[in-house]
Amino acid sequence: MDNLVKVAVDAMGGDYAPAEPVKGAVDALAASENIYVFLVGKKDLLEQELSKYTYPKERLAVVHAPEVIETAEPPVNAIRTKKDSSIVTGLSMVRKGEADAFVSSGSTGAVLVGGQVLVGRVKGVERSPLAPVIPTVKGVSLLIDCGANVDARPSHLVQFARMGSIYMEYVMGVKNPRVAIVNIGAEEEKGNALVKGTFPLLKECKDINFIGSIEARDIPYGYADVIVCEAFVGNVILKLYEGVGGALISLVKQGMMTSARSKIGGLLVKPALKETMKSFDVTEYGGAPLLGLKGLVVKTHGSSRAIEIRNSILQCIQFKSQDISGKIREKLEQAKVQEEKEGEEETV
Repeated sequence: MDNLVKVAVDAMGGDYAPAEPVKGAVDALAASENIYVFLVGKKDLLEQELSKYTYPKERLAVVHAPEVIETAEPPVNAIRTKKDSSIVTGLSMVRKGEADAFVSSGSTGAVLVGGQVLVGRVKGVERSPLAPVIPTVKGVSLLIDCGANVDARPSHLVQFARMGSIYMEYVMGVKNPRVAIVNIGAEEEKGNALVKGTFPLLKECKDINFIGSIEARDIPYGYADVIVCEAFVGNVILKLYEGVGGALISLVKQGMMTSARSKIGGLLVKPALKETMKSFDVTEYGGAPLLGLKGLVVKTHGSSRAIEIRNSILQCIQFKSQDISGKIREKLEQAKVQEEKEGEEETV
């Protein structure tokens, strides 16, 4: 078991719990022999769901957690009072080293608060951002932050850029990833106070490949690999991205059914169209890691089905094998030393 990546899954979180988290966990076990899954939640319900499947019992364990944190509950209070909830139990397993990662489609607020309080941030990390991978015509990009830090400062965004670069290089395999900051124009002088304050700091970073501003309309074309923004902007981009994608798919399907000719044409293009649509399906890329923590915490959509939970579990393999938390700590330490050195040189 020591050579396996141990993932605690919140089996009570999300709109379709426990059925979809359980199925996602079973599917992940079938997809990789390098995974060990802890299903965290109400034992009787989970065992009832598991009875529907055949799976390697030596690589799955049920961890009883009788309480559930509901989406509408105040996150801080819920983390403090519901010690036996699936979220607190799973995060505590990561903190204790019993699990390498925690995956949840439950309360976003509780996962964010619990991740930072229970798992803890890597030394030097000011804020931990949520960073989902989003599809583009050139592959994928990392959107950072998409919901964790609404009132961010320039120094936070600089750290997001560094952490995002590490994730894209070592988890997604993108060498020297291009970093851009979301703006309302390409010109350096444009933007709000946060963007104007962050832009020159990113330009000075020698350890990232900063290419300047990116407008929202250019994001789907893959002009940058790491998209830096604060959480309010990032969440709007992500939700609009998902909404437009769903609407377009619906319209295309409707168009194919308007006449006999369109139905015939639809049958001819269906294989190619299905493959294209799959590449733009966010569920194919797993959840959003909460970067900068001492362990891996992955947040998936509340409406996640088994496929997204499965992929979220599988992405934990690369995260652990590449020691992303360790690389983030090392990079931030190097940046701090460099900044102190440059400050001394300016003083002299």
